Amino acid sequence: MPASPESVVAPLAGVRVLSLALNLPGPAALMRCRAMGATCLKFEPPGGDPMARYNRDAYAALHEGVHVQTADLKTEAGLEQLHHALDRTQVLLTSFRPSALTKLGLGWQPLQARHPALSQVAIVGAPGERAEEPGHDLTYLAESGLVTGTELPPTLFADMGGALLASEAVLQAMLHARARPGTGVYLEVALNAAADWLALPRNWGLTRPTGAVGGAHAGYRVYPCVDGRVAVAALEPHFAARLCEAAGLGAQDMMAPATREALAAWLRTRTRAELDAVARERDVPLLTLEG
Repeated sequence: MPASPESVVAPLAGVRVLSLALNLPGPAALMRCRAMGATCLKFEPPGGDPMARYNRDAYAALHEGVHVQTADLKTEAGLEQLHHALDRTQVLLTSFRPSALTKLGLGWQPLQARHPALSQVAIVGAPGERAEEPGHDLTYLAESGLVTGTELPPTLFADMGGALLASEAVLQAMLHARARPGTGVYLEVALNAAADWLALPRNWGLTRPTGAVGGAHAGYRVYPCVDGRVAVAALEPHFAARLCEAAGLGAQDMMAPATREALAAWLRTRTRAELDAVARERDVPLLTLEG
């Protein structure tokens, strides 16, 4: 029996995370920490988070359960407000360039001196010396080989992948705190490293056009049908055999262009309802989509 939500241990219960990170990766990481039981606080500048202006719904979803305060860190009063909060915080989450944190007196060494038990998870665009370079999700994906044409990627992979790595780093920081009570640790999370991680299947050749899950396998493709499209994921031999049987093709070499052409021809003559029935009745992994 699966565990009920009430019985699952929240690994960050009792942990307080304070974020200064704006836009998407930081708030998404805070969202994950909140889901793992952390008490989450965010300090925003007087102008607020840009996300609240260009997508209010996204901002609301990201900050549900997060206590948001306004603090002008360019003023002495704002910095004192922050330090007072950090006295009761286990992990600080940032997404500023290192030089910006230094100007505010929030570099790692001054933070450690004033708050020795505090850990910091710093989200940056690229690691080390490249942390000062400007960039966004699109440039990190392009650098990792994940922008293959002129169309924009369907989601913000580097930002969301980076958010997961940042929440993972918060867990690492708490393991450090458990092993070495009273001492904090600095952990850097680079968004281009998140893109590199997501790009590994492509680098290995799996998702390139010649790869089995890049389009070369006839049972792992998106095909047009009469009234839309169908995402076919009949990769394993038993699924592929059932798909070919449904199409009246018999045993086939799933890597052969002729097999792809034969399946494409059959699928073009079937409606979404007919293909949904094939999925149910023959236990074939496929999903129909609107055109």
